[in-house]
Amino acid sequence: MEQSELSALLTAEGLRMVDEIGPLASTAEVAAAVSRLRSAGHSPDLVSAVVGQAHLRVRAAAKFGPFADRMLFTRAGLEQATRLEVAARHAGRFRDAGLTRVADLGCGVGGDALGLAGIGLEVLAVDADETTAALAAYNLAPFGESVTVRHGRAEDTDLSGIDAVWLDPARRTAGHSETSRTRAEDWSPSLEWAFDLAERMPVGIKLGPGLDRGLIPDGLEAQWISVDGSTIELVLWSRELRRDGIRRAALVIRGGTAHEVTASADSEDEPVRDLGAFVHEPEGAVIRARMIGEVARELQAGMLSEGLAYLTSDAALTSPFVQSFRVREVMPMKVPTINAALRSNGIGTIEIKKRGVDVDPAQFRRKLVLRGDESATLILTRIGAKQRVAILADRV
Repeated sequence: MEQSELSALLTAEGLRMVDEIGPLASTAEVAAAVSRLRSAGHSPDLVSAVVGQAHLRVRAAAKFGPFADRMLFTRAGLEQATRLEVAARHAGRFRDAGLTRVADLGCGVGGDALGLAGIGLEVLAVDADETTAALAAYNLAPFGESVTVRHGRAEDTDLSGIDAVWLDPARRTAGHSETSRTRAEDWSPSLEWAFDLAERMPVGIKLGPGLDRGLIPDGLEAQWISVDGSTIELVLWSRELRRDGIRRAALVIRGGTAHEVTASADSEDEPVRDLGAFVHEPEGAVIRARMIGEVARELQAGMLSEGLAYLTSDAALTSPFVQSFRVREVMPMKVPTINAALRSNGIGTIEIKKRGVDVDPAQFRRKLVLRGDESATLILTRIGAKQRVAILADRV
């Protein structure tokens, strides 16, 4: 968003128009709205800002629910914002630790600060980008004096009177629309600065789930989070925000319901065993946290193959930490053999999953003959070092 667009948007007329125009979900709706507003004599900057916000609010509903209807966004800010249900859980950790004044450094459009303020905490929200800070100020305005928003760098923020910090380092190039990931040494603030702060006061640090585990300092709690099948973030917790005896955690949220598996260290995998009646695929947070063994023991399961995140068992058990499949048939990973099995089972709809084999599921699907009313899952994987197999299965 350009500064001229922001200036046009943050006026009584601009905000009224955003509220009145309603949701714009499709490209056709956006184009029609642009044409209508331009014909009414509104400036290009105002039209661009208003229509852009109406479109972003539709996309934001997945993260912010009904709150999205009164918030303002940049495209990059929305993509990087924490989902409100996750932000609320993070905020609860600060409250439960008795920490009431929190600085949100790198606040973006205010998603995490919204969670903090929403449970009654005092918040100092800071962002290095002037436009983003202005939008955060608008989004957090309903909380009145309990929230202060500033434009500035995390490293330059005076933390006097602050009990704890929530820190979201900038891990992408600057900008409000198209951005790209940067190397860890280019993050702002740097990991070194963040880890030094975490030694001195209670800090939660939001990072990408694929962070090199070797960079995680000893003594911090590392919590990986998956929401509705997507692994979205890693949070490192220090001092009072760190839970006693826990150094690894996988939080899995599906349909608004949360489950967590924790341990004092990485979990040792269970041994490899023969393919059983069930195959289980651990959630991404469980895999990243290296808690597969912990989950396997709950399921009375073993590894399907060494180094692959598939479990197998004969026990009719499942858990929130896996997707479970009942095995119908196992066969060589050969297209004619698979097609014969699909035909004999009357399968017209197939879900393809794969691990440990060099296969493009989209290209592989084009080779399959799908006819019939039945549906199933096809798991392409390997057993042992070389045996490539296709497992026809049903979701449990």
